Amino acid sequence: MKQKEYLKDDTIGALNRHKILAAAEQEFALNGFAGTRVQQIADRAQLPKTNVLYYFKSKEGLYLALLEDILSLWNGQFDEATAEDDPATVLANYIRDKMEISRTRPDASKIFALEIINGAPNLSSFFKDQHASWMKDRVNVIQQWIDAGKLAVKDPYYLLFNIWATSQHYADFSAQITGLRGKPMGSEDYADATQNLVELILVGCGLKVPDVNNS
Repeated sequence: MKQKEYLKDDTIGALNRHKILAAAEQEFALNGFAGTRVQQIADRAQLPKTNVLYYFKSKEGLYLALLEDILSLWNGQFDEATAEDDPATVLANYIRDKMEISRTRPDASKIFALEIINGAPNLSSFFKDQHASWMKDRVNVIQQWIDAGKLAVKDPYYLLFNIWATSQHYADFSAQITGLRGKPMGSEDYADATQNLVELILVGCGLKVPDVNNS
């Protein structure tokens, strides 16, 4: 009986954390960190304010948890890439993942962009070190591809910066895209934009674009 109760409580806890993070993502995107109150997040999540503070202790704690969730979401399969993997397949999948997240989670991208634009005042030193460590590891993999003659790129950092800039543009500047195109982007538009971006970056890296079904 106790085991069943524990599992039930754990499931409820996971569900509540998910609801709170989803609500926080919307509120922080709308109002920024300074302009968001815990009560607003609680109201959107349809939970008592005490529940939000039970799981995340403070607005700062919730914000950092959300930023960590965003980075984890972005990095995805790219975390597991090694020097032995095919760079064309890895990079194509990474770009597609980034574009899909821009389509389905635009608020997440906007939150992170605002934080960085403002000088990353709310990121702890540990969090910054963790992100820098991830970057160093991924740059090392790309550099091994370059050294092996698999990739026609001079600097791994610039490659990653370009992938981030071009894919996250579709989330961060969605209002501009809609205004210039005269309509918002639908799923087919995103599919076309994604393929265009994959081809643009991979060809620029001296790679053959893999077939979607084989990547």
